[in-house]
Amino acid sequence: MSFLRSIACVMALAKPINTTGTVQTRRHFKRWVSPTLRELAHRVKKQGPQKPEPRSGFVEWNYRSELFAFGKRLNEEFQLPLLQTAFTQRAYAHQEQERQRKLGIAEADLQTGDNDQLIAKGAHIAKAYVEAYVKHSLPKVPAVGQKAIASYLLSTETLSNVSSHLGTKELIFSTEYPPSSDTLAQTLQAIIGALADSSGVERAFLFVRDFICTQLNQKDLLDIWTPQQPLELLSEVCNQRNLGDIEPRLLGDCGKNTILATFHVGIYANRQLLGKGFGENVQTATKTAAIDALQTLFEMHENRRPFDFQIQLETKNVRLG
Repeated sequence: MSFLRSIACVMALAKPINTTGTVQTRRHFKRWVSPTLRELAHRVKKQGPQKPEPRSGFVEWNYRSELFAFGKRLNEEFQLPLLQTAFTQRAYAHQEQERQRKLGIAEADLQTGDNDQLIAKGAHIAKAYVEAYVKHSLPKVPAVGQKAIASYLLSTETLSNVSSHLGTKELIFSTEYPPSSDTLAQTLQAIIGALADSSGVERAFLFVRDFICTQLNQKDLLDIWTPQQPLELLSEVCNQRNLGDIEPRLLGDCGKNTILATFHVGIYANRQLLGKGFGENVQTATKTAAIDALQTLFEMHENRRPFDFQIQLETKNVRLG
């Protein structure tokens, strides 16, 4: 019995009850309550932190009902056998087959499916849609930037975070508990694959848009992708757009020749100010100004037009092949 349950039992026993069976409003704790709570706390501290227990070990757990509720929470129609397969890791399937074999169950009954195929299918669908969405939403960002942003959305960290908040942790059949970030991310990909088989690829695309692409909301894109050589890239972009040669100019400085020196640099092209930046020296300020100019040209500033998370990209614009 856990520490919290023990405390609840103790407090319940400590409540004074009158002859009618109702709890009195005035509480008088028995003198044995305090020593008992101290002893329980001492035992918990001695044994160390309690290991997390999966919800599937509780008496009232109904896995089929949980699967049905999972689909309804997401407002999606899943085939329950497919959804169950999406939550079954290969290691768990092999472990279950070995357990059944030891119990003498016939080989024909050892058909425990795993989610490897659904993971591959879901990963392919998610990658195709995310890349198409980023390309459509940020058309002025170069390919290297679009690739970096798409990689962020498809990273294990992002996918596992989305998967965890969707409530997959307690539904996963795995040999480990709690499941690792890789397991959570793979499960989300398998769910996308199961949704495509259950309701069609279009619904899977909308699922990716609603739960993965929305991770860009209120995100500073500069935290995801920062140009490594901003001056060279800015010069290349200006030449491509016929904006002229770039020209850094010192706009001001303060605290020169001190440890608190600050320089203000502007980047010009054809007498037009493209960006401004500050730094402890001219080189740093120039680099910051170049990044600011690139943000303006690529429409990556924080005050840019918000992402459209209600857009429905046409299937022909999403390359699955």
